[in-house]
Amino acid sequence: MYKRSILTYLCVFVILGLIILSGCKKKYTPKPRGYFRIDLPEKKYQKLIGDFPFVFDYSQFALIKNDSSTSSGKYWINIEYPEINGKIHISYLEIKNNLNQILEDTRKLAYKHSIKADAINERMFIKPEKKVYGILYEIQGNAASSMQFFLTDSINHYLRGALYFNVEPNKDSLAPILNFVKADITFLIESFEWKEFN
Repeated sequence: MYKRSILTYLCVFVILGLIILSGCKKKYTPKPRGYFRIDLPEKKYQKLIGDFPFVFDYSQFALIKNDSSTSSGKYWINIEYPEINGKIHISYLEIKNNLNQILEDTRKLAYKHSIKADAINERMFIKPEKKVYGILYEIQGNAASSMQFFLTDSINHYLRGALYFNVEPNKDSLAPILNFVKADITFLIESFEWKEFN
């Protein structure tokens, strides 16, 4: 009788061990990381108002604020997106026979992000009838700034913009927001005019 109970326990132990081991053969696949859904507003634009040497349309979802940094110049502004924690820094310079140096500095500022970027695509904008010429730099990957651009009349005026989000760069989680703001930047560039040439 004593041998029978030991044999029964041993059989139960072996069967339970086989069940546990056979259950471990299934491959476990972790769920991919998810991100919060972001509901973005419908696109609506308004004209920049103020005593600037330029005019453009910007999103009604954004706010125009004066740039209060110590290095800011006249006509430097920020287009702020408070709901998505983003900002387009706009800086303006008068050209004083130094366009080549300004453009080289702009290119260096954009390509400074190549360390973290997967790629940098350049898109040219040319509107000779409005004397607006420029390049939009799309910086792909986990770079601090994902879009930068400049516009100039190549004689007197130069404007540069750089998009930054006040979050850790993550191309996957920022993709919907980046596409939203990219459309706004493209609209800004396409609607851009120098007041001097209106």
